[in-house]
Amino acid sequence: MCGGRAHKSKTGNEKDKNFVANKLPKTVYRTSALTFVRFDKLKITELTIATNIDELRVRISTNISLLNAFNGRLTRDNLVKLVRHQENQEWQAILNWLTPIDYAAQQSDFFSRKQKGTGQWLLDSTEFQSWLETDKQTLFCPGIPGAGKTILTSIVVDYLHTKFQGDLNIGIAYLYCNFRRQHEQKPEDLVISLLKQLVQELPSVPESVKNLYNQHKNKRTRPSLDEISKTLHSVTTAYLRVYVVVDALDECQVLERCRSRFLSSIFNFQAKTGAKLFATSRPILDIEKEFKGCLSLDILASDKDIERYLDGHMSQLPTFILGKPNLQEEIKTEIVKAVDGMYVP
Repeated sequence: MCGGRAHKSKTGNEKDKNFVANKLPKTVYRTSALTFVRFDKLKITELTIATNIDELRVRISTNISLLNAFNGRLTRDNLVKLVRHQENQEWQAILNWLTPIDYAAQQSDFFSRKQKGTGQWLLDSTEFQSWLETDKQTLFCPGIPGAGKTILTSIVVDYLHTKFQGDLNIGIAYLYCNFRRQHEQKPEDLVISLLKQLVQELPSVPESVKNLYNQHKNKRTRPSLDEISKTLHSVTTAYLRVYVVVDALDECQVLERCRSRFLSSIFNFQAKTGAKLFATSRPILDIEKEFKGCLSLDILASDKDIERYLDGHMSQLPTFILGKPNLQEEIKTEIVKAVDGMYVP
């Protein structure tokens, strides 16, 4: 092409675009182009949103599952705690209903009065060791007033608790009879105290005790000695061995045959369960007859026990005596001679 400007040939698409651009007003063309762009972006945005929604759904579903699992665990834990709390409340209510009397405070008081090493002669005796190891064995320990029977009883109770600490197969129950409390130490009161002590060492309240409680609680009645004894026999089956310790039988009420009814109940309990019985009393003929044929060991304050007691109280003597060891020994010797087997700490 001589003398003319060279032109590039246009494709069909370019011709179409030029045609549209030439035929349509510029404003309309630009708006349409922008709409196409926005439509493409909108499709991309919708796809992104859809993807995010799916991811969100997965996350929500996962979190709900975790929350449900946590709530389920939380509900189970709370339910277990609630049940345990209710069981503990029921247990305490039943124990209080059996009897509000607690001999543990007396045990702590009496045992705190002893001097270190006191009563070892009793624990080492052949009679005590035989009682400790033989089923259905009874050890009766009479002693004059002031011989230290109650302190020795507390030593026996502490020895048993120490020896069998943590052994759930061993049951231990004890009583401290007191003539000042005879109004609360009738046979029913004493036997139900033994029942309470054996029950509270078990992991749960036995059904026999619950039944006894339900039979009388709403009617506001108290169980008879026979009902209590039967329940005591039932509870004792949870143990392989049971020790019963009773101090000062002579202070148990005599009126209305209270003491003989109590002893009859205890001996019957022993015969049926094989329980071991340790009892102290003043040397009273009627009581000694009840223990005829049983192991017996007289309680007298040993010279060594009295000396230990005096050694623990020498600091209370006047100052001029404290500085004279020979005089202290002379005082101890004369006191030991004078007490003649009596020991009242």
